[in-house]
Amino acid sequence: MRAAYAKTRHERKHSEDAFLRAQYDARRSARGLETKTKTPSAMEISRGEKEGKGVDGEVVRRAMRAGIEYYRGIQDEDGHWASDYGGPMFLMPGLIIAANVMEKSEEIIGEARGREMLRYLENHLNEDGGVGLHIEGHSTMFGTVLTYVAMRLLGKAADSPECAKTRKWIIDRGGATQVPSWGKFWLAVLGVYEWHGLNPIPPECWLLPYWLPMHPGRFWCHCRMVYLPMSYLYGIRATGKPTALTAALKSELYAEASYDSINWNTARNACAKEDLYYPHPWIQDVVWSTLMKVEPFLMNSRVRKAACEDAMRQIHYEDENTRYVDIGPVNKVFNMLSCWFEDPDSEAVKKHIPRIADYLWVAEDGMKMQGYNGSQLWDCAFSVQAIVATGLADEYGECLRRAHDYIEKSQVRDDCPDVEKWYRHISKGAWPFSTRDHGWPISDCSSEGLKAALTLASMDEKLVGEAIPVDRLADCVNVILSYQNRGSGGWATYENTRSTKWVELLNPAETFGDIMIDYPYVECSSASLQALCKFSERYPDIRAKDIAHAKKTGRKFLKSIQRADGSWYGSWAVCFTYGTWFGVLGLIATGSTYETCPSLRKAVEFLLSKQQENGGWSESYLSCEKKAYHELRDKDGKPKPHLVNTGWAMLALIASGQQNRDATPLHRAARCMLSQQYENGDFPQQSIMGVFNANCMISYSCYRSIFTLWALGEYCNKVL
Repeated sequence: MRAAYAKTRHERKHSEDAFLRAQYDARRSARGLETKTKTPSAMEISRGEKEGKGVDGEVVRRAMRAGIEYYRGIQDEDGHWASDYGGPMFLMPGLIIAANVMEKSEEIIGEARGREMLRYLENHLNEDGGVGLHIEGHSTMFGTVLTYVAMRLLGKAADSPECAKTRKWIIDRGGATQVPSWGKFWLAVLGVYEWHGLNPIPPECWLLPYWLPMHPGRFWCHCRMVYLPMSYLYGIRATGKPTALTAALKSELYAEASYDSINWNTARNACAKEDLYYPHPWIQDVVWSTLMKVEPFLMNSRVRKAACEDAMRQIHYEDENTRYVDIGPVNKVFNMLSCWFEDPDSEAVKKHIPRIADYLWVAEDGMKMQGYNGSQLWDCAFSVQAIVATGLADEYGECLRRAHDYIEKSQVRDDCPDVEKWYRHISKGAWPFSTRDHGWPISDCSSEGLKAALTLASMDEKLVGEAIPVDRLADCVNVILSYQNRGSGGWATYENTRSTKWVELLNPAETFGDIMIDYPYVECSSASLQALCKFSERYPDIRAKDIAHAKKTGRKFLKSIQRADGSWYGSWAVCFTYGTWFGVLGLIATGSTYETCPSLRKAVEFLLSKQQENGGWSESYLSCEKKAYHELRDKDGKPKPHLVNTGWAMLALIASGQQNRDATPLHRAARCMLSQQYENGDFPQQSIMGVFNANCMISYSCYRSIFTLWALGEYCNKVL
């Protein structure tokens, strides 16, 4: 598997997650869950195509059975589907640096992990020697510098072919002074960059009055949870002990004649053109220049001490309320480092280290650090809806029962203590993206969890288990309603939008866009509206007035953010097919029909205009980055279909009633999907489909089964 991946790694950069599937194969056999259904032949799939007919219903059902039989075989015993959630290339180097600084590389990394981590880094070197922000991206200084440092810390020699080529890429583009601010920060912590070469990250910001729009407590939670420990580490100038290796890195990373000759003041705002996605506005230059002048007076002051103490209290709160998982991989490592610098022998450090494993994943391309501690609840909720949509749920009761059990156990049962004091939102009854231990609920995850729970509640308890009590579902509705923003009517992610868009002018991360506040999104808004409507249908007397108001204002928001071409921009997956699927379903849930709603008709026209000759749809990650539709193409420049994009487009079109107007596009799409199924019932892993902050891609390895089965189910039951 490793050899096969390495052979084509420059053409197919995404792993198949083959190790996971190999591990489950033995379990599948032991549990009698092998794929017993034979997948359809090419002849069966194409029959009737020339006459414009659809695929025979029995052929589609056989393909779905084979798909579910395979998919249930890789379901974990606790009911969720484990999968690769990697993709970003800047995560694991941070962990490797932290382990080195803490002098715990053997405990945190060790020989086996180190070997697989090194394999991963080498596998994702681009042909030019550089490394992208993510596995499919062009080479960046951020990815390349951190990867080079990580390879050296893992024992790779400076004169090895890989390091030599990577170092040449760095030096040819001006050296590590050109790395974006997050890269500079990691280098400073390691001790191979000077702190006065960074723009300030003063912890005193947390002492400002909350009513100020730029108070960090008003930032998007991922932003503030990363910059919180960064501000502490900056405030104390946390730096690892110098070693022979750090001395060597000082001479290897920079294009200047010597480390001592670097102009750190100039380096502060330097950023390679390959990385510059969000250029600093002039106002930032004024802010940083002012803070640089103030910093010497703050460094050893009582105010700095009080600010750092306050930051550590917040770090401990986050650690304890997430069972030391933390909201994401970057703040996980920064929080652990902060605890170590506060007290290397503390209980907090001892509790942090075991939970590093929550973020690590190994596949045929090596060991990676995931972008979260997994997508367990998210994938599980979608999987339930997909399997039920096939119309074959009665045949797979054990699979659904396990999933139901996972969903029930993953619901957050309590609010965090003193939510306002610690800038948290209510969470009782909601669902997280991953696990209950993690515990940060999100609007669309809560909504998909609720939709799945309601779907299961409508089924026979003997088949899927006892329904979640209505009072717990009502708790979730309460959280979803609380997420809606009064001004826009839309839903953001973890919290309400707490500040204004102009705060984005202070975004210090040159690499990422739209990180400062929690913006409302089409996906979060549509999922919330769908869940509220589904709940209201089953329990019409609970929160009826509030739900009706939410529907009215939420629908208005969806229409307001639709693009002129009829599409919606998807902020959490690739990209316009995803956003438009949510936009369409949100409109339909709130009363739209194709005949009465111009917005819905425009969305349908957009999707139909993007269908390829092969019957499928596909988008490159460039759609997210450029915010314009970019089709996937093969090495010869021909459009190539993507199962997941095709699934989203089909689901949107079928929901709009396309089968009643002209079913031909749906027949073509179904054939395109069916022709790609493997003999064992699985589907191929194609290019990366997830995204965050507009330009960093992330993997969703279960999507290839979920949305293919879901779309085929809707096609079989509503079109044929």
